[in-house]
Amino acid sequence: MIIQLQCEENVHLLCKELIRAGLADPAGNDLYAVFVSNEEKKIPLWYQKASRTNDGFVLWDYHVICIQSRRNKGDVLDLVWDLDSSLPFPCPFLQYIADAIQPLAFGDSIYGRLFRVVHGPLFLRSFASDRSHMKDPMGNWIELPPKYEPIVAEDGNTNNLNEYIAMSTND
Repeated sequence: MIIQLQCEENVHLLCKELIRAGLADPAGNDLYAVFVSNEEKKIPLWYQKASRTNDGFVLWDYHVICIQSRRNKGDVLDLVWDLDSSLPFPCPFLQYIADAIQPLAFGDSIYGRLFRVVHGPLFLRSFASDRSHMKDPMGNWIELPPKYEPIVAEDGNTNNLNEYIAMSTND
């Protein structure tokens, strides 16, 4: 299993960049941060750059992607922005589901994935991470943190990552 270290920060920055670049609604209303996890913290995904297999299989503890859902004169354009995927960037939603998620691959096993979908504006205001999940039990960095400052929520909260990734079928 591979421990995810900063995909949540990458999605936070990606949402901001999509808005800044004019590729998303100015308020981010067409963006969604999607946290994927389960009670076991073992979620299978394919076409992941961190994989060492030909099919890109990885067993993450959790993963975060951005989904953009745009409606224009009756046309629907749903895209997945996954910075850790080897699929097209962005990837059409249906292709991403079929290739990376592969919904039927594990059925009702302990590897079943749960999804917490957070509307972009709420995610950008409320998410916070002090990067403590990036340290080992002795307090040493598992991987060096990014050089930019940790993300702090508008209300001053410095860490609520677990509220996003703790998932249960009872939720």
